Parts: sequence; C-alpha cells; structure tokens
Amino acid sequence: MDEAGRNSGLFYAIYQFDKCLLALLPMLSKKTKYAIKALVALGKNVDQPPMQILRLAQQEMIPRKFLEQILLDLKNAGYLYSKKGAGGGYSLNKDPRDIYLADILRITDGPIAMVPCASLKFYRKCDECHDERTCGIRKSFIDVRDATLNVLTHTSVADVIARENEPDPNTLDI
Repeated sequence: MDEAGRNSGLFYAIYQFDKCLLALLPMLSKKTKYAIKALVALGKNVDQPPMQILRLAQQEMIPRKFLEQILLDLKNAGYLYSKKGAGGGYSLNKDPRDIYLADILRITDGPIAMVPCASLKFYRKCDECHDERTCGIRKSFIDVRDATLNVLTHTSVADVIARENEPDPNTLDI
C-alpha cells in the first residue's frame, strides 16, 4: 500500500474512532437545557420589568417547581436578580453577552469533562487507571473536553438569542 493509501486508511480509522467517541457523549440534562432556556427568555426581556416565575415557566414549558430551583441556583451564582412582591420576578444580573454556556453547564451539572481525570475544575484520578501519562482514554477525552470547551466558553446567551433567527443547516427547505 502506498503512502496515500495508508494515510487515507488512518484518516478513516480516526474518523470512525471520533464517531464512536461522539456517540458516547451524554445528552444535555433537562436542568441545563431549562437553565439556558430561562436565561435566553430573560435575555430577551432585558429592558422589561422582572419576569414572574409562572409566566417564564409557561412561556418556556418548564415545570414550575423545577424552574424555581434552577433560578435559585442561577441567582446564588450571581447571574440573576430577584425582586419580591408586586411587580416582582427575575431578571438578568449580567449582560447576556457575559453569560457563557460553559459557566451555566458547570452550575447546573458540574464537570464538563466526561471522565473525572480529564476535568479541569473537578479533577479526580480514576481508580482503575494504572498510569494517566499513558492512558489513551484520558488523552482522547481531554480532546473531547477541549473541543467542547472551545464552543461553550465562546458561546454566550446573547449568541444563542442571535442564532434563533439563523437558518438551520440541518434541515432541508422543500
């Protein structure tokens, strides 16, 4: 086999390996998805009075009790402001351009890395690992973590709002 054949075979093997890794990626939790949906709704409501939980829950189709806990977590992390009483509700405590998805994911779900030994902020050595320096699993999932972080640390709530009006490249116009 010539050099080009070996390289294309290697490329195909890497491509297949990457597809397998992607198939292992967990789905976004409902808690994180609801947190992002709530922040997007509040981001669109920036120049308006605070939004009541009931209205936000109904508008975004989020169970109210679950939303209350999510909003409390986001408030405790400094992302939301709450006002009690008549005309009360929640509003953003930061500009939507300064709220990044990576931060929200960490608040709602913890580590972004899929294995503890690849985590930047929640690192833990794997019990079954013999040598982290030579562990191919760890190295592969560090690559996955880095690619994921590259997107999440550069995508703000304002970016998500802006993308709502973009055409979806994954759908066909017929």
